[in-house]
Amino acid sequence: MSPSSSQENTWAIVCHLAPLATVVLLGNIILPLVLMLTVGKESDFVRRTATEVLNFQITMVIYWIVAFVLSFLLIGFLVMAALGIFQIVVMILGILAASRGEVYRYPMNIRFVKE
Repeated sequence: MSPSSSQENTWAIVCHLAPLATVVLLGNIILPLVLMLTVGKESDFVRRTATEVLNFQITMVIYWIVAFVLSFLLIGFLVMAALGIFQIVVMILGILAASRGEVYRYPMNIRFVKE
């Protein structure tokens, strides 16, 4: 694998920042999907990063739905707090990896979309 360019690193960072840039619930899925289908055709690094981010965001939507359901049992509020902290921390780790030209593999990620 050849080293990624600074432009590819920037696109990869944008993928990791997608959830912060979108307000709509599924908006965090749309931006990585668009980048995977457009910029990802020209860059293997961006495609792999966007696929990983897309899978993570789909996984997080599922986790947030489960946490919401659990909130009726009051334990969901603790789960939501833990999910929020977890999501922010791993997104920061992903941004740091992308800035170094590395594809970050999110923990607890269900890989729905294959590379």
